[in-house]
Amino acid sequence: MRFSIINLNEVKNPADFRIDSDFYHPDFVKNSKLFYSDKTISDFIDTDIQNIKSSPINRDFEYMEIANISLSDGGYRTTTVQKGKEPDRAHYVLQKNDIAVSTVRPNRNAVAFVCEDGVVGSSGLCVLRARDIDPMYLYALCKTDYFVKCLIRANKATMYPAVSKEDVFNVPIFIPADRLQGMVIRLVASAFDIKRKSVFLFKESQAILLIELGLAGWQPKHRLTFIKNYSAAEAAGRMDAEYFQPKYAEIVGAIQSYSGGWDVLGNLVDISKCVEVGSDEYLEEGIPFVRVSNLSPFEITEEKYISEQLYQEIKQCQPERGEILFSKDATPGIAYHLSGAVKKMIPASGILRMKNKSPKINDEYLALVLNSILTKEQINRDVGGSVILHWRPDQVKKTAIPILPENQQIQIQQKVTESFTLRKRSRHLLECAKRAVEIAIERDERAAIRWLENATEVAGTDKGGG
Repeated sequence: MRFSIINLNEVKNPADFRIDSDFYHPDFVKNSKLFYSDKTISDFIDTDIQNIKSSPINRDFEYMEIANISLSDGGYRTTTVQKGKEPDRAHYVLQKNDIAVSTVRPNRNAVAFVCEDGVVGSSGLCVLRARDIDPMYLYALCKTDYFVKCLIRANKATMYPAVSKEDVFNVPIFIPADRLQGMVIRLVASAFDIKRKSVFLFKESQAILLIELGLAGWQPKHRLTFIKNYSAAEAAGRMDAEYFQPKYAEIVGAIQSYSGGWDVLGNLVDISKCVEVGSDEYLEEGIPFVRVSNLSPFEITEEKYISEQLYQEIKQCQPERGEILFSKDATPGIAYHLSGAVKKMIPASGILRMKNKSPKINDEYLALVLNSILTKEQINRDVGGSVILHWRPDQVKKTAIPILPENQQIQIQQKVTESFTLRKRSRHLLECAKRAVEIAIERDERAAIRWLENATEVAGTDKGGG
């Protein structure tokens, strides 16, 4: 049994009076005593953040939701929102170098480092706009175990774990001396620079594909009026106008008229369904249970787990090296290629396992096509109008895939592989920066500097000392 003994005079804040046992869990109490500071994050940020309610945006914009945030590298995805069709949760107008912290499920530690002006963020985010502190150091601090535990402790034990932006603002802030802070800042900056190179290479590989198909610079255009014959509706088994938008015919037409040939996905891969275990089986540790929200083209994150016993019962769903995990529900069209050794995991039923069975394509090229606008637009055509997006396996199998010449596939494969290597390197540097801050908080700054020098020396990284 674990317990804490707390004096009444330690319950300091009448406005947030807490006597629940979770708040005084020994781990949280220990975390709160790691260092003393009379300053909080709110003392180092601007809290007056423009929002689209008071200052509407009269243009299309890029929108970031909580689920769009990468859990490992400060990155995020955005979706383009048309003027006048703003989601109800669209709220903050973000600036370059802002830090966006998810206030929902704080244990996930979803923190994004914003790299461009004008992105609109969800109301489920807390925005930290650094003032009198370097935003890269603040990002590293927000990724620490200390910060996560502060937010988990602040959760009011609601059915759906969440904190307020004030809870984030009120986290006591740890500010190290200039030397360690400078090392952390330079390490984070180097990581983001390497990631930019990784993104550039990935975009280059996509550009090769689109140029070959004559789609360079192509943008989908929604038409208010167009004409289709009844025979087309009869053949498709669909009567909804959205399905017959000309933009979808343009994409599929470019693929099917490609001189190098094309095929449907079902002829190129074997597809296996995965399994749903139910939330009652979720554990805080064990064998990772991979849901669609854990999948991205660049990584698989962990959040929910199942027991070893349950894993043994359903281990036929264990992915194998070389397979592609592909989402079909909620956010369909995310493909991740398992290129290296595969740890124990079970994917959820919203994910399909694909195994290449054709000599006409290589795995990296196929994953790139599945993550491209070619597949995205075919998905939009098939699931258009649905409240909850669900791409049926029979529709997945009919996806048109262009077959580029082998030399171009290899060129794409090389760029994708290099991009993934750089991204892995970037994540490692960010982990080093985060861990250095944790060591400084848990022990002292000299220990953090020694650890960071050793870690970066082994990795062959510029230590960034000063």
